[in-house]
Amino acid sequence: MGDDNSPRRKLRLGALAVALTATLALLCCTGGTAAFFLTELSGGSDDLSPEAQSACGSSHQVKVSGKMPRFAQYGESQIRNAAVIIKVGSDMKVPPRGWVIAVATAMQESGLRNLPHLGSRNDHDSVGLFQQRPSQGWGSPEQLQDPSYSSRKFYEKLVKVPGWEQLSLTRAAQRVQVSAFPDAYAKHEELASKIVDALAGGAARTVQVAQRSICNAASRGQIAASGWTAPIPGGVGSGFRTASRPRHNGVDIAAPKRTLIRVAATGRVLVARCDPANNGQLSCDVDGYPGKGGCGWFVDVLHAGGYVTRYCHMIVKPRVVPGQLVKAGEVIGEVGSSGNSSGPHLHFEVHLDGDRSSRGAVNPVPFMRDRGAPLNGKA
Repeated sequence: MGDDNSPRRKLRLGALAVALTATLALLCCTGGTAAFFLTELSGGSDDLSPEAQSACGSSHQVKVSGKMPRFAQYGESQIRNAAVIIKVGSDMKVPPRGWVIAVATAMQESGLRNLPHLGSRNDHDSVGLFQQRPSQGWGSPEQLQDPSYSSRKFYEKLVKVPGWEQLSLTRAAQRVQVSAFPDAYAKHEELASKIVDALAGGAARTVQVAQRSICNAASRGQIAASGWTAPIPGGVGSGFRTASRPRHNGVDIAAPKRTLIRVAATGRVLVARCDPANNGQLSCDVDGYPGKGGCGWFVDVLHAGGYVTRYCHMIVKPRVVPGQLVKAGEVIGEVGSSGNSSGPHLHFEVHLDGDRSSRGAVNPVPFMRDRGAPLNGKA
């Protein structure tokens, strides 16, 4: 078992300072824990409706009239504005990833409210859902207070950004908005994805392939509209906290050595190092074995919404370093068998609320499936 009693360090995810005070005790695939606590952005907690969960892969018909789904943070008129944003994107044949970006942008800029000019309370002449400025050529004040018009103007600029679908939400939104607070968009991605799913039949869980939205196909570097991808292709072998391994806080995905491991979503690297186990006496640069202990070479990444993903048993030192910003699908390492391992595989964990200990761990299988990036394993 390896311990890290380093003093408190501060990492930034955008404009947010994350204070870490940590004692790491990883036993990975024998069910160890890591006692880390941090303060981080919190996303929306609204669950998808059963209708939205079952509708993934539908034609994504969006209604802007009638009763709207409920989200704790927003009233019906605000969700109706989100529906208008999504429908305009759909009518313009913008892929669903663009809908998530647009809704998240409007959440940050106006709280999904169609704001008039706020006079002395406003820094500039910004109006509408996206706080677009007439003085910068977006349109007249009257036009920009039409949600359909302002949404169309946003999408027109978004699709002209080279490679916008591969950019992080923050970078894509910033290229359109040129905001004074460019790092503020990321915290809305999780809830924006849920709103898009609820209003457009699971659209945030799709991948755009040959101009078609394919449900649950995010692997091999493809990114779902939600912004998530599977770390490696393959299916789950050893599951989450099974009867035989109740302390197994992740899942194991078998793969050949040197298979590329991709980060599941955009985020900031928290840890990238060797967990050598047995009081640091054993190396991570050799194959491990059952009972050795430790995660071997591993990486932890913090994502918007307070999610943390963990990637264990890499064959060599990770390709990333603590504090580095990584975008969804970026290669962070290679599959190996270092640490407590009986063969080449990726041990993959997901933690909630920034809690890297066993208390924060959740089953990655339904978590990733709900984001359109299934691990293709058993629930």
